[in-house]
Amino acid sequence: MKSFRFLAISTRGFASKPVVDWTRPGNVLSLEQKQFYKKNGFLLVRNCVAKEDLKKYEDRFNAICERKVKPPASMLVMKDVSIAKKVTPDSIDTITKVQDFAEEPVLFSYCEHPHVTNVVRDLIGSSPATRIQAMHTMLINKPPDTGKQTSRHPMHQDLIYFPWRPEDLTICAWTAMEKINKKNGCLQVVPGSQTQGLKAHGYPDWEGGVNKAYYAIKDYDMSLPREYVEMEAGDTVFFHPNLFHGSGTNRSEGFRKAISCHYANYDHTKYIDVKGTVQEETANQIVDIIRKHPQRYSVKPGQEVTFELSWRLRSRPVHHDGKENL
Repeated sequence: MKSFRFLAISTRGFASKPVVDWTRPGNVLSLEQKQFYKKNGFLLVRNCVAKEDLKKYEDRFNAICERKVKPPASMLVMKDVSIAKKVTPDSIDTITKVQDFAEEPVLFSYCEHPHVTNVVRDLIGSSPATRIQAMHTMLINKPPDTGKQTSRHPMHQDLIYFPWRPEDLTICAWTAMEKINKKNGCLQVVPGSQTQGLKAHGYPDWEGGVNKAYYAIKDYDMSLPREYVEMEAGDTVFFHPNLFHGSGTNRSEGFRKAISCHYANYDHTKYIDVKGTVQEETANQIVDIIRKHPQRYSVKPGQEVTFELSWRLRSRPVHHDGKENL
C-alpha cells in the first residue's frame, strides 16, 4: 500500500495486526467463502435479501420518483446525462439513481439488514460485534439504453472516491432487486484485481458526455479477463473497493434496479490526505459539488469544505452510536 499523509483530526489508527482472521470461518460465511473473497476481491451470496424487503425498497423508490414521498434534503435524485437537460417531469422512467439516502428510513433499512451486515462483518471485521459505518448509499435504476450507450458504466475502482484507509476494511454490498444478466447490464468484475493498487482515473471519452465525477480507469487494459456477475432478485455481491468493475449497456426494454451500500470498519479506519495522489482530482471535483450545494449537505456557514468533510456529512453508523463519525 502506498504511503499517505494522515490527518490529525482522527484519533483512531490503523490496526497493528490483521483485523480479519482469514484462517477461520466467519459467523455466517464458511472458510471457503472468506478465502474466495480474499483471493478474488468479490463474493456472491445467493438469496441474501428477501423479496418482500426488495418490494419495500422499490415501492419507496417509486413513491420518491412520483413525488408521493418527499425525499430528505441530503438525498441526491439523479437523471441520466442523456435526458438530464430535457424538460421532463420526475417519474420512474426519468430517475436513474438516488444517492446518499442515509436519512431516508425505508431505504436505509437496507443498510441495516442483518443478512447483509452479518456478511460485511465477516469480511471486514473481527466479530459479530464489529462496529461498521454506512459510507455511501445508492439505488440504481439503470435505464434501457437510448442508443448513446450512456447506460453503461466504465471499468473503475470505487476507492478513487474514498479518502480513508485501510482499503481492505471497506466493502460494498450490491443487491439485485430483479433478475440481472448480460442483456440488462450486469456487473463485470476482474477477479483478483483488488491487489493491483489504485489506478489513475479520468472521464471516459464518450459521445454525449457523462455525469460529473463519473470516472474510468485510464489506459485500461481491455484484454484483462472479466467475469459477468449474473444475479437473481435478492442475490448480493460483496466486493473490495479496489476491484476493477463496471457494467454493460442495458439492452433490454426495462429498467434494471439494484441497491447498494459501502461500509467501513468504524474502529480501524482512518481518513487520509489525498493531496499529491491519484485521488487529488477526484477530491477537487467532489469538494466543488459540495460547495455548490451547501444546504443539501448540511454545511454550516463558514465551515471549510474538504474531501473528508464531504464524507463525514454523508456517513452514518449502523447498529451503534459512535460519536465520531467516519
